[in-house]
Amino acid sequence: MHTPMEPPTQSSTETPTTLGEQLLLLSLDDKSGTAKESAKVAPAISAAVLVELALAGRIDVTDDRVTVVDATPLGEPALDTALADIDGTDKARSTKDWIIRLGTDAVAGANRGLVEKGLVREEKKKVLGLFPVRRYPEADGSAEAGVRQRLDAVVLRGAAPDERTASLVALLHGAKLHRLAFPDADAREVRTAMESISNGQWSAKAVRDAVRAAEEALAVIVAVTVTTTVVAT
Repeated sequence: MHTPMEPPTQSSTETPTTLGEQLLLLSLDDKSGTAKESAKVAPAISAAVLVELALAGRIDVTDDRVTVVDATPLGEPALDTALADIDGTDKARSTKDWIIRLGTDAVAGANRGLVEKGLVREEKKKVLGLFPVRRYPEADGSAEAGVRQRLDAVVLRGAAPDERTASLVALLHGAKLHRLAFPDADAREVRTAMESISNGQWSAKAVRDAVRAAEEALAVIVAVTVTTTVVAT
């Protein structure tokens, strides 16, 4: 008789990270610090901010309109900045609108968070001796390893996900970042498993609505971004 796997949990010794930071960790090359799939990862990180705020009970998404229900800061600078921005608007905006509006600050906040937590190093270089660029090589691989282990357990081995892991899966699925998380696994099996998890049961309606709205908005944003990139090249 098959015994269901226990839900994977974060190790007590693992540095806590936001969903946006986890997405960024998955995208960064460990040695060079360059970001892979940045056109898809950037909006996914922005969407992750909204999902994180919903998980914390700070925002609600109704009819694809984002509203603040609790403006109390969380103690995570990137999340608190976004919360203040949403709370400071005079009208409720759509999930897609906020993903676009929060984009640059969300990615910068995730980078800062990983540096401050000692998980990556910031290196400043010049391309062709002229153009300044920043790279973020790995300084501590434990957090990324933990994220990948949880994703592996849930997506490939059928463990029941906790809500944060399910949210991460939904964000990866919505942004079409399946290969980023599972470069060596069967692509069709990964997509099918991620879709099933994304459409699964969510304990809180507010979180379910936020995740689904973010996933749908991401699909539109990524499709437009990819099409624009292909045309431009």
